[in-house]
Amino acid sequence: MVTEQDLIDAKPKIEELERRRKEEKPIKEELEETLGTELEETLGTKLASVNDYIMSDYEAVNLLSKNLNINASDARKQLSSFPSDYSMDGENISDLVKKMRKARRKLKGEQRIKMAKAIDTVIDGYSDHINKCVDSIYWLKPYKPAILKMGFNEKDLRKINKIDSVNGRRDIIDAICKYWEGDLKKDGMAYSKEYAQIEKECRLAKRDYKKQIKNITDQSITKSKKERILSFIESEIIKSPSIGAKQIHDRMPNTLHKSTTTNMISKMVKKLDVANVDGAYYKLPNMLKKNIWAYTAAFIDSDGYITMDRNHNPRVGLIATGERGRAFMEEMHKSIGYGKLHLNQKSPQQTRPVQRLNFYSQNDVMNLLTKCLPHFRLKKGNAKLLMELIRMKKSYKKQDWYKGRCDEIFKLMKWENHKDHVGFDWLKEGIYLDNIQKYQDNCKMSVMDDMENIGGILA
Repeated sequence: MVTEQDLIDAKPKIEELERRRKEEKPIKEELEETLGTELEETLGTKLASVNDYIMSDYEAVNLLSKNLNINASDARKQLSSFPSDYSMDGENISDLVKKMRKARRKLKGEQRIKMAKAIDTVIDGYSDHINKCVDSIYWLKPYKPAILKMGFNEKDLRKINKIDSVNGRRDIIDAICKYWEGDLKKDGMAYSKEYAQIEKECRLAKRDYKKQIKNITDQSITKSKKERILSFIESEIIKSPSIGAKQIHDRMPNTLHKSTTTNMISKMVKKLDVANVDGAYYKLPNMLKKNIWAYTAAFIDSDGYITMDRNHNPRVGLIATGERGRAFMEEMHKSIGYGKLHLNQKSPQQTRPVQRLNFYSQNDVMNLLTKCLPHFRLKKGNAKLLMELIRMKKSYKKQDWYKGRCDEIFKLMKWENHKDHVGFDWLKEGIYLDNIQKYQDNCKMSVMDDMENIGGILA
């Protein structure tokens, strides 16, 4: 029973509690106004989660819809979808790793070490993919530490993802948890009769888990005929660049050959990341679609140029050869949206035709370099010089330092393009290497910023 003395002793704490309640009220009202709902209702709903217990997709969608105040269609999209097959250039990882290990046997020294690191990178990528597969099954994710002990492959996870019934989900989680519980009990336990009994229970739980997965038919995770046709078309284009629709049709197995025609294949190819050059198909790199600017920067670094002529006109270009190169150039031109294509030019060495995508106008060059600049690895210095030149040519031609700085940029550009060229005649170009650092320190970007009051305090 609370005495009078207890109340007297607790008085400071009671006053502190009352003070905090008064401070809480305006914060609560502000939160309710921001959220547009009562705070108790919001907090109460948030406690209910799709991970609280094993539920059907219908229940999960309704709960998510209520929690986030969105419609059922949007809520269904919030439930993670299972990742697509993990493959590289149409080849599954196990086959790829076998080929890489076989190739490693023929290598020695540094090349062998590099191949070993490449194999480890591929395996690490696949491990990350498997983790994402587990995470994508929302009702399995809370039991991830347990499922990792059970042993499975990507096909098993696809089968588990196909379990729709609540009872089926609960049965497989029950088997996983039984094994997990037994495994935890065994940890640190000396071998004994009790240990043997727990070990037997673990084996039975794992057997039950594997039996449930085995009972899920392969047909439930098999691709539809249309998906198999698209997959076959893509794999053939990867294996044989420049292949045509008729050749693809001829190579199809009988089950797919009867269901398709050459005309159907030519229409289906449009759904894939494939370039079409006069009926010849070429697979495009995924990066080209995901981030055109990163891909363009990498292309310029390896097979392009950033320079200027003696009249101080900026020039940026990409070069490829052959029909495959033409497919790449046409697709990049389409994705970038500007530039000038020069196709099927004669090669000085009389080899395959040369394909070029060039950028001449100052606006095009500036726009391209601005977007590619964060992604350059080798030609970032060239890009910065050209951006400085274009900025000067647009607004600062009347400055007394303009002509001298243009000459310096020309020399710096020569130096950037030929600094790794052993035996290059610098004196022929009027370049003294001792002056390079001085030219670099004389960059006018900050001067132009000050003149435009960029980053400064306006008077």
